[in-house]
Amino acid sequence: MQIKNLTMTYGKQTIFENINLVIPNDIKIGVVGVNGAGKTTFFKIMMGLLTPDYGKIIYKNGTRIDWLPQVIGDEGTDLSINVFDYLLSGRPLEELNKKLEELYVKLGETEEKYHNAIYNEITNIQEKLEYFDVYNAENTLLKIIDGMNITEEILNHKLCELSGGQKSKVAFAKLLYSKPDIILLDEPTNHLDEESKDYIINYLKNYNGSVYIISHDIKFLDEVTDNTLHLDKSKKTFELFKGNYSNFKKLQKIKEENLLRQVEIQEREEKKLRDIVLLYSHSSGKRKKMAQDREKKLEKLMKEKIKIEVPSKNVKFNIEMNRESELIPLQIKNLCFSYNNEHNLIEDVSFDIYKGEKFLIVGENGVGKSTLLKLIIKELTPNSGNIYISNKTDIAYYAQELDGLEMDKTIIENFKDLNLSEKKLRNVLGRFLFFGDEVFKKIQVLSPGERARVALAKLSVSGSNFLVLDEPTNHLDPETTKVIADVFKEFEGSMIIVSHNPDFTKYLGIERTIILPEGILSYYNDGIIEYYQKLNSKS
Repeated sequence: MQIKNLTMTYGKQTIFENINLVIPNDIKIGVVGVNGAGKTTFFKIMMGLLTPDYGKIIYKNGTRIDWLPQVIGDEGTDLSINVFDYLLSGRPLEELNKKLEELYVKLGETEEKYHNAIYNEITNIQEKLEYFDVYNAENTLLKIIDGMNITEEILNHKLCELSGGQKSKVAFAKLLYSKPDIILLDEPTNHLDEESKDYIINYLKNYNGSVYIISHDIKFLDEVTDNTLHLDKSKKTFELFKGNYSNFKKLQKIKEENLLRQVEIQEREEKKLRDIVLLYSHSSGKRKKMAQDREKKLEKLMKEKIKIEVPSKNVKFNIEMNRESELIPLQIKNLCFSYNNEHNLIEDVSFDIYKGEKFLIVGENGVGKSTLLKLIIKELTPNSGNIYISNKTDIAYYAQELDGLEMDKTIIENFKDLNLSEKKLRNVLGRFLFFGDEVFKKIQVLSPGERARVALAKLSVSGSNFLVLDEPTNHLDPETTKVIADVFKEFEGSMIIVSHNPDFTKYLGIERTIILPEGILSYYNDGIIEYYQKLNSKS
């Protein structure tokens, strides 16, 4: 793959500029860089979903590229399709076989002088069928299903009936089965249990093609990748390093230490030159010439001076509510719900949420945690039981799927309906790590982590006194998770949260927990979260 003069901007902000790089085929690459360096933008250019301002990426003829969507449905999938049929659609075998039959019929109906052209088409189709291993394809799919612990029960469901984690696992299985020349993975391990992760690591290490990975999971990167592509936000450049992420970090540390030494040398030289200029600038004769000479050297030094980017400081910001809630903003009594009217996913669950309380829902994967939140926000209707929401309860909801954002609008345009001053809005977005011209990026070009931050930022200025959060840290790196937790920790309203991130929940200040499916209420302790985190890593 060759990157030639690649340049991409959003408004006045240059993401990367004049990139020229040749990347070998069939290697496993970790794509790294700070927030806003353009990692997901680069993937979207590779996929043809974005057009660069200048330059292009050149592939070998016939190269097939596929990626792991963060949310099934973003890529236009019909969510009413059966899971097994969705997986089978990863290889276009049905379409190719149908086309082959049509060509053989056409051969019998066409004059002999046109046969060579038809034979060429038939050969092309047969080569594709051979590439997709048409006779063993279903067995290959079944091995992937088994390796990723996708149960028979999940296979029989429709996509729309799956939890966010189940959808992600199914999408990953389809990607592996689709057998592209280049696989693009953007934060692929968010919903994976340990057994599935181990299977995928082994699968990708032995994959006969190229794999590009954006991930904050260092262990996953180190296990799979043999090269690292660093996107440098400050220099707007790409650089390819031999070795995995840990090797790259060692090289970066050495590079940074050398850079700091150079900075120290430059600063000493600058001080010496300035002292001479200051001392002799008003003199005459040789001393004046010396001052003029040093002034020229100082001017050249300042032009070539190494600049080290200073990290952005956190902006102070408090979540405000439009009004106070009742003492008990939410009551749930004997709640039951099922998708198929046969087996209750949620059965006889009862609890109250108190004013200002931070309340956590935990349980194994697939027990109905996200479903319970959707019942609370009235996206779903219970089969029986009651949900009482007081008249003074104003609910704001954060969904795993991030479907509350307007994709064709910029970050700042997504806040227009809230009538915030530019200063207040800049303050809010800065607290969620969006600075300068970054606010003019369109939502559709953002990475999943950036979209998550926009959605959480919008939630924080909704004026609501009751926040409903479904896995809010899934797309966030540990450092950003800490920043976000710091914002919501100070919220004085009520919160109900689904999360298995012990660092986030502990820092947030959770008070009580309900365990599904049993509906057991208890006070928060670290052991509960750690237990279910480990349990879900095995399921």
